Amino acid sequence: MDLNGPGGLHVLAAALSTDGGVVLDDDVLRGHLAAAQPDDALRKDLHLRLATWDAEEKPSWAGGTPPRTQERRKRIIDLLRVDEKTASLFAELFPVASSDLMVIDKEWEPWYTEELRQERNFYWAAYRRHLAEERGFGAEAIARLDAATTSVVERLADPSRFERHQAKGLVVGYVQSGKTANFTGVIAKAIDAGYRLIVVLTGTTDLLRTQTQRRLDMELAGRENLLRGISEDDTESFDYHDDPDWIDGNFLQHGCRPSDVGRPDIIRLTTRRFDYRSLQQGISALDFERRDRARAFFDPINLLQSDARLLVVKKNGLVLRKLVKDLGKITARLGEIPALIIDDESDQASPNTSNPKKWAEDQIERTAINKVIAELLVLLPRAQYVGYTATPFANVFIDPSDAENIFPKDFLISLERPHEYMGAEDFHDIDAFFGEEGPTFANSKEKAHVRPLNQDDADEDRRLLEALDTFVLTGAVKLYREDQGLPPYTHHTMLVHEAMKTVKHREQASVLRDLWRKSGYYSPASGSRLRDLYEKDVLPVSAAVAPQLPTPATFDELAPYVAKSVRRIGHSGDPVIVVNSEKDTEKEEIDFDKRSVWRVLVGGNKLARGFTVEGLTVSYYRRLTKQQDTLMQMGRWFGFRRNYRDLVRLYITPILHEAFEASCLDEEHFRAELRRYSEPVEGGRQITPAQIPPLVAQHLYWLKPTAANKMYNAQLTERRSPGIPVEPRCFPSSIQATRQNTEAFLPLVEAASKRVSLYGESKNWKYETLIGSVAHPILLSVLESISFAVPDFLRPDLRWLASLRGEDVTKWVVIFPQQASNSSERVILGHGPMSVFVRKRLRDDYFSVISEERHRHPIQAIKRGFGTIGDPFANDLVRPRTGAVLVYPVVPRKADGSALLPGESGDEVDPGKVTMAFHLVAPSTATGRDSKLVTFTTRDRSRQNDPIVDKF
Repeated sequence: MDLNGPGGLHVLAAALSTDGGVVLDDDVLRGHLAAAQPDDALRKDLHLRLATWDAEEKPSWAGGTPPRTQERRKRIIDLLRVDEKTASLFAELFPVASSDLMVIDKEWEPWYTEELRQERNFYWAAYRRHLAEERGFGAEAIARLDAATTSVVERLADPSRFERHQAKGLVVGYVQSGKTANFTGVIAKAIDAGYRLIVVLTGTTDLLRTQTQRRLDMELAGRENLLRGISEDDTESFDYHDDPDWIDGNFLQHGCRPSDVGRPDIIRLTTRRFDYRSLQQGISALDFERRDRARAFFDPINLLQSDARLLVVKKNGLVLRKLVKDLGKITARLGEIPALIIDDESDQASPNTSNPKKWAEDQIERTAINKVIAELLVLLPRAQYVGYTATPFANVFIDPSDAENIFPKDFLISLERPHEYMGAEDFHDIDAFFGEEGPTFANSKEKAHVRPLNQDDADEDRRLLEALDTFVLTGAVKLYREDQGLPPYTHHTMLVHEAMKTVKHREQASVLRDLWRKSGYYSPASGSRLRDLYEKDVLPVSAAVAPQLPTPATFDELAPYVAKSVRRIGHSGDPVIVVNSEKDTEKEEIDFDKRSVWRVLVGGNKLARGFTVEGLTVSYYRRLTKQQDTLMQMGRWFGFRRNYRDLVRLYITPILHEAFEASCLDEEHFRAELRRYSEPVEGGRQITPAQIPPLVAQHLYWLKPTAANKMYNAQLTERRSPGIPVEPRCFPSSIQATRQNTEAFLPLVEAASKRVSLYGESKNWKYETLIGSVAHPILLSVLESISFAVPDFLRPDLRWLASLRGEDVTKWVVIFPQQASNSSERVILGHGPMSVFVRKRLRDDYFSVISEERHRHPIQAIKRGFGTIGDPFANDLVRPRTGAVLVYPVVPRKADGSALLPGESGDEVDPGKVTMAFHLVAPSTATGRDSKLVTFTTRDRSRQNDPIVDKF
């Protein structure tokens, strides 16, 4: 089935059975699956195969059915030849998963066929098996990884093609979300396909390079490639002789040396201990053998019989120049070597950071790293460049001097948010409304996980002690859960990050050690303090967020584990480790691979990017930066928190928390835009990577997406949104501009004169509203009269709306939602009273959110043109070719969280103090001239294929 796709399940089971070919029917299969636990071998394997078949892009057996659809699953069931009851059980146990994988690309030549993937899958098959058996990856996660890695590899050049071609792309994940697993899978498939030189560029620190090298050695190269004639007892030559995972047999095993079965060996040119060093392995190690010297190296006769070379190199100019120098010495023609350059954290160091003022003078000063990457790409014309990042803005806003080097000109792939991942949105109540009960531990992510710090340092010691107490208590809960049968928590860490300078780290470590000594953890003195924190914070949050996990019901039940937690954290005599770039032979180094770590980590940049802080549960964060990508990379509290996400706490200042919220909004806006435009329309691409920069938003005026100051050739001209919400948030704050905008809404205020109830057929939602309708030209006139804080913000949408005719849209239903309480009601423009809403501003001219989810329910029926939305008067407004616009009279919330409502209930208000914000959805029929959702023009038509041009 791995080779040919789904086939007769029972026939295969009988052939593989140990009972002499006994017939295994549907009843037997259903009985086994119904009784099996999720980790049952047959259940896991069947789930993996179904998920993989569901996700395959264009397999020959699929009969043209699209991936991840019920049509594809039906095709699989038919080929498996199981009965309806079994098919129903499969649907219940193994549902078809949707995909958020998004791809923006140029035209590319298909070569990575299903047949090639099946024929050459030695390293991928081994990696997939390791993920399932050793890493505990579920079937759906592996299937998603399979699909995502195939999407990358198939867009590279065929390693055996005669013509040279360099593909350059970018893979966008989430911070701490498993990007390493993705590029490990890409490398595995690339080696299987024929790529023979793999260069992995890691971050700028030895800590991250070492962590990446070990992951690739452990999960890709495997035991046989690591030993290669070296004794594992050789403490000088072998770098894993004392590694606990090596000793316990957790490193991948192929069962034989790959070259013994006609597969390429992986020759490491870097090790866990050593970055690339000139001639470290001998220059011959970089030379590539040829079976037939009369043929080019990329000819399959030579390519498939040669070994692969793997280098894991940190982004250090001196180290990379050694590599470039040695490559120039090898006897193989460099132009014949299919190479793959993986640039992890590609927005760090790789993009050019030359001074923009010097561009006009043609005095480009490349950064050392950027220059060497450019040299590598020139030396290796068959090299493919794939950048990986969670903060892509530095890459899509790359400098003009890089437009022909590492700009992702061929593809951008945005990965799916992984299951069980805890990211930025898990620490913010974005688009959340709590009603009269207000935020609780159950409905508010901020209340559950975020603990605000004062801007000043007046009570820093008290809050640091509280964070330490939380660290001790959450460690105790983990130990309790271990006793209740959950897997061991090998690592339990707390991160304190306040500054970049190493002298500050030493000071902070001293403060923490002093607090630990004075905490009273080793005596009854801390008992009442810990009890109070447990009963008011840890216990109620766990009960609300993770009731399925075992948690002591009282502090007295937890108390024995508190003592164990304190002993484990302080067992070395020092609960603190400083992790920074400071050179000190006596300083303790962090090593999650060789020992269990239950400590408080104090650090700066060394812990701020790429490096995974294992077991991180409590973060104390005060360091401010004014660049969005740098800020997001400091969010080490993002990641996988299996069986303890309820225990995670973030101590952070309000201004930093607001900055992370704005970053989250920027990121989600970017992904939403990619999602809209990644779907092909009428067989063609809507946008290419060069057209991505205009899609990037900035939600906080002082927090820039990245350090960019360039001109991009792509200019967004028209944005079409049939059936898709348009919700501007950048409204001006000046009284004069606000008054003009509000007065422009008078036609909509007058139209919405009927007060009715809106509700669903099953009454699962309901609210009061003022409602009416206006013709399309009237709405268009209103929108064209509004000014925004960002000039021409709505211009691309207005161009589309102005192009619509009667066959696209005839009228718009206008809805002014009303709140249950009349205390917020005011008279506006002589009409009302009507509800005024309070919304948070991220800055003076930008609201964080406008519409409420419950108010958006009737829009689904309106944009379709049929259905009921409540009151008969409202139902009569639901007609074909009708759009909807929700209007919210809005005032900003004060800094202290209180409302800023002008006047008293029922008073007339100054229109200059109320912003008329809106949420607009055009009917699904409003496609306009064609089905494209976005159009661009080029600033310089003579260079329309260039992503970036010089400023005029």
